[in-house]
Amino acid sequence: MNATMKKFKLFTLFASFVFFAKAQNQAEFTLQAAIDYALKHNATYLNTEADADYNRYKRNEIMGQGLPQINAAFDVKDNAILPTSLIPASAFNPLAPKGTFFAAKFGVQYNSTASVTASQLIFNSNYIVGLQASKELMNLSQKNILRSKVETAQNVSKAYYGVLVNRERIKILDLNIDRVKTLKENTTALNQNGFVEKIDLDRLEVSYNNLLTEREKTARLLELTEVVLKFQMGYELSQPITLTDNLDKAANAEELQNLALNDKPDVSKRPEFLIIQSQQKLNEYDLKRYRLNYLPTIGAYGTFAQQFQSNTLDFNSKSWYPFAIIGATLNIGIFDGLQTNARIQQAKINLLKTRNSSNQLKQSMEMEAQSAAIAYKNAALSLQMQKKNIELAKNIFEVVKKKYEQGIGSSLELNTSENDLHQAETNYYNSLYDLIIAKIDYQKSTGTLVK
Repeated sequence: MNATMKKFKLFTLFASFVFFAKAQNQAEFTLQAAIDYALKHNATYLNTEADADYNRYKRNEIMGQGLPQINAAFDVKDNAILPTSLIPASAFNPLAPKGTFFAAKFGVQYNSTASVTASQLIFNSNYIVGLQASKELMNLSQKNILRSKVETAQNVSKAYYGVLVNRERIKILDLNIDRVKTLKENTTALNQNGFVEKIDLDRLEVSYNNLLTEREKTARLLELTEVVLKFQMGYELSQPITLTDNLDKAANAEELQNLALNDKPDVSKRPEFLIIQSQQKLNEYDLKRYRLNYLPTIGAYGTFAQQFQSNTLDFNSKSWYPFAIIGATLNIGIFDGLQTNARIQQAKINLLKTRNSSNQLKQSMEMEAQSAAIAYKNAALSLQMQKKNIELAKNIFEVVKKKYEQGIGSSLELNTSENDLHQAETNYYNSLYDLIIAKIDYQKSTGTLVK
């Protein structure tokens, strides 16, 4: 029994470990995993997909208008008081005075009709054009999904790297705090032995306090950027999240040299351009619909019915009388007060405006792509310069620190070099974040952010 219990406990412990490991894995995200998660949970993107489903059913509704329409009906009437008809009395009695009538009631008490009616649209220009437009509407829905996908990827990417950058900033601040703390402790000992003045210790104390304050602010900023990332992903805000990508991958220096700044960007990949192209086609269908509105419409219909007539509700077969109707309708518009012509002119104006907007958007996106490429290149150069500045600042600090420890350097010089090193590190991570944002904007502007 004890052995069995031990096995059960071991199994329970193992199962708990596996569950915990899975739970932990669910909270770990690469950038691509974060984007994929957002595409399943971000409300804005999900609504775009829902709009596409709505438009698909709307197209089915339009298609249904061209299919046979079949209806069945059953009607029962109880003629509680039969209507009275006046018949000239001379019809029954030739000797009856002229102008006299005989009151008579015709019909039965109960009357019922069971019918099946079918109709079929044969030709309607609005239906044909509407069917073509509904297909383009589906294309527009897919392009809207692509645009929402790009925007979601852009927002998640920026928020993701914002968290990584702030985490690196905190690491650097912790190193700076430890470095200044060590200097402060050493300077305190020197001050107690009369080798340095109190003002030297005060300067380090100010630097130390400033670093602690900056660290606290950055920690709060990190919390905010994590909340923003979770919001963009549609992730539970109260749950912890682990990011597994690193900044070096995002700031690949070799990749930056391959930017073709002089090449004309292909804006045809941009979902915004694809959307306005679909809108232009829809406006063309709208114009076509009004132009074909002068054509006639043709439809066919048929009805088969059984009519029941009796003074009792026995519904026996002898009281049912069948009838059937088959027909067709041709409608031709002759004059509508020039309303159709006015609609045609309005559709022409809308189409013209869409074409103008399309040309302007194309130029705007080409300019945006070129500007983004230049900003990307400038950010890359700035980052390379900040890397050099960090190395220089580190070397200067180490030299000044040694001079100070040997008693041949001033505390002011040491404090200044430490501040310069901290500023260089801060500038580096600011430049790194600027580069990442510039890269994301460049990819979006060239239609390469989402593959």
